[in-house]
Amino acid sequence: MAKPIFTPALASLGLVALSAGLLQGGGLAASLVLWLAVNVLITASFRFVTLIGELNFAVAGFVGLGAYMAGVGSVTLNWPFLLTLAASAVFAGLISLVFGYITLRAKGPYFMLISFAFTEVIRMIYTKTEAIGGSSGMVGIFPPAYLDGYFPALVVAMVLALLWALWSIEKSDFGKVLVAIRNNDAIVETVGINVHLTKVICLGISSVVAGIAGALLAYSNNVISPGDFGFLLAVYALAYLKVGGESHILGAVVGAVVLTLLGQFALSFGPYEHIFYGAAIVISVLLMPGGLIGLGRHFNKRAPRLTPVAKPQG
Repeated sequence: MAKPIFTPALASLGLVALSAGLLQGGGLAASLVLWLAVNVLITASFRFVTLIGELNFAVAGFVGLGAYMAGVGSVTLNWPFLLTLAASAVFAGLISLVFGYITLRAKGPYFMLISFAFTEVIRMIYTKTEAIGGSSGMVGIFPPAYLDGYFPALVVAMVLALLWALWSIEKSDFGKVLVAIRNNDAIVETVGINVHLTKVICLGISSVVAGIAGALLAYSNNVISPGDFGFLLAVYALAYLKVGGESHILGAVVGAVVLTLLGQFALSFGPYEHIFYGAAIVISVLLMPGGLIGLGRHFNKRAPRLTPVAKPQG
């Protein structure tokens, strides 16, 4: 019998193998899986910063930085696929360290507004930079030929590995410090921990993941444009997280999958599509404060437990 610690790893390997087998031919199913996987990763990146009690709307900007870095590396510089992924992660991570060092002394709504402004400024820079396509964006960002048929499985594998990495960091001593900062950063400072630097590192880790998500998004869509990385990308991530639940990283997975699939129906709303996501946030906050994960735990606790029948003596 497999030990419990190996169960997630075995399930992940099974999911990757299933993806490789079922999605090898590409098509609509493969595109949907890619979309789901990237949305899950962006939402998990967004959630990681909530561990310190902040809503990071700059996640859309860092996803965009990763996507454009992958586009430049692939189309302009002809870099190998793995090098573009690494460059996207490093580029987004380094920019986030500078951004976080400057801005993370602000808290709550002030940081949220600053991060929102950062995303919009970065988006405007894309539109004014002709070297990366300006407002028309970049085209021709294709995965390497040797990944034909296997790219969806690779994306699923990378997303699972990064989710595991984020969850491991969250459950580590460093992750406990992040949660303590969210609860009361003044107490954390009294034990000699540099709260500001810890927050910056948290944002950097999140942004490395966001940069990789952006690179995978670029390779999945083959085309990117400034409009793909506006503040609405962060709003979607917030909606996914609120619907799925913030208490566990699986909430990011559940919320992203459920709302992405329902979003296919919302496309029929035309210009009113965004109301769908706003309504999802409002309903989740009012009726499901713990999200779908919290709702599942609630019903699990209320489910009757069967007790074994005592055997007659003798």
